[in-house]
Amino acid sequence: MGRVSISSRRFAVALAALTALVLSGCSGPPDRPRPDPSTPAPSSSASPTTAPAAPDPAARAAALVATLTDEDLVGQVLMPYAYGSSATDVSAGSAAGNRALAGVDTPAEMVAKYRLGGVILVGFSADDPTSGNQETTNVDNPKQVRALTDGLRAAAGKLPAGAAPFLVGTDQEYGVVTRITDGVTQLPSPLAAGAAGNPALTEAAWRAAGAELAAMGVNLDFAPVADVLATRSTVIGSRSFGADPAIASPQVAGAVRGLQAEGVGAAVKHFPGHGLSAADSHTELPVVGQTRAVLDRTAFPPFRAGIDAGAMAVMSAHLDVKAVDPGTPATFSHKLLTDVLRGQLGFQGVVITDGMNMAPAKKWSPGEAAVRALNAGNDLILMTPNVTQAYDGLRAALKDGSLPRARLVEAVTRVLTMKFRLADRPQPALSTLDGADHRKAAADLAAAAVTMLRGRCDGKVTGPVSVTSSGGRERTRALLTEALTAAGVKVVPSGGTVVHLVGYGDGAKDLRAGAAVTVAMDTPYVLSGAKSPTLLATYSSTRASMTALAEVLAGKARPTGRAPVPVPNLPATACGG
Repeated sequence: MGRVSISSRRFAVALAALTALVLSGCSGPPDRPRPDPSTPAPSSSASPTTAPAAPDPAARAAALVATLTDEDLVGQVLMPYAYGSSATDVSAGSAAGNRALAGVDTPAEMVAKYRLGGVILVGFSADDPTSGNQETTNVDNPKQVRALTDGLRAAAGKLPAGAAPFLVGTDQEYGVVTRITDGVTQLPSPLAAGAAGNPALTEAAWRAAGAELAAMGVNLDFAPVADVLATRSTVIGSRSFGADPAIASPQVAGAVRGLQAEGVGAAVKHFPGHGLSAADSHTELPVVGQTRAVLDRTAFPPFRAGIDAGAMAVMSAHLDVKAVDPGTPATFSHKLLTDVLRGQLGFQGVVITDGMNMAPAKKWSPGEAAVRALNAGNDLILMTPNVTQAYDGLRAALKDGSLPRARLVEAVTRVLTMKFRLADRPQPALSTLDGADHRKAAADLAAAAVTMLRGRCDGKVTGPVSVTSSGGRERTRALLTEALTAAGVKVVPSGGTVVHLVGYGDGAKDLRAGAAVTVAMDTPYVLSGAKSPTLLATYSSTRASMTALAEVLAGKARPTGRAPVPVPNLPATACGG
């Protein structure tokens, strides 16, 4: 069982007390005055010269929950997306999208009408395997994101639950799933971190990421991915830290510590382990057919590591786990979320659903799906396909008893406890984004990741170099060309020593015959069919990764990474150790 922290035990005590209060029928009526939960109760024994201790987040949450109406409670467990890059000023198209989703025009109106606990910011890029359930985009640049999050918080601050910080989340995993890309420090992918094998570098890089997210007003990151890449899953791929739980676990813990050190909650995902199936839960219900012993040995350790590192949240997955609850997606499985995640792994924080607009969750209406998810043990409902129906369905279930009030109170108390844990931190300035120290953290991690799978370990290329790639990678070729030139390597438009780049989604057809060097910028499996005498992997195509690659090709650095996934017919490294 995972370690349960002192704060978790305090939360459990406060939650039990509050549940008893609710079940006894002593909750406050809708017109009851609402005390400020951030104000500690007076103490007759307190010294007049000693400031009282700050209230425990769980106690603040319990005090606030006791003042909320049923409508407030229902809203706090909903975290939808919204259309528009501003909270209050949206285009006609965005307004139409919001009306279809929630019957309002703007994100701020959505927050107010449904008394929301949070909003997820969405967006996608060409190589993003999650783009199928991203209906819109909210993100353009850091200044715009900060204005949007400020507007959302202004709307939420007027709610009865407004004393608790509003949740603004996003999927900032780095690599192929990175929602905010412009004007921020780009970390190498999690698979690159797994290749580097140094959790301290990972923690430093993710701490930089946390500071930048906080500066933009994002306080919950749906990351890191704790899935062990046991299959060649294209939907998980380089989002994972690797195939070995012994490698992935300390990396997950490092990422959690880094994010949360800067006041951004980490949501490890996708429990109980999406990397055990190659299918894509955005479009179908993947089957996890491994035995319980394999789950315990392979899938669960990285989640346990994230929990032990203090992760505030865990995201449940739309997976059919045959060994535990066959036929029931994990998102809706009491056995997996309550018995295993909480009971056996000891998690006391917030459980968040994966997107409820994904195919397996749309088996039910938005209202019924939300009720089923809460009853299974989730505390936050993410990305419902219809906010009105989810909200109304939860209220109806609360009224008819199919959603026990104690379960809803428990969920809201967990959510508010997390919010108060994120409170009272100064927001960094936008000027901290992409600063020199943050770029160095990314560069150090990228440099440690570069892996030689075939070839001489000095890595140096001879003569002028031409950089080629599979289709659509002009920007990455330009980054490598720039980095090679800076490292003293002459780059020519054609001829010379060919360095060929392959990335996300590429296969054997994208390799180049006659290339002297082939470089994998995503999962390295494609290298097993490459004939180049030199095979390298960066697992990522960021500027930092291309700079690190150029240093190796110029003979100025040695490739010290090890492939964190097995590549047929190739070693984890050709450089020994």
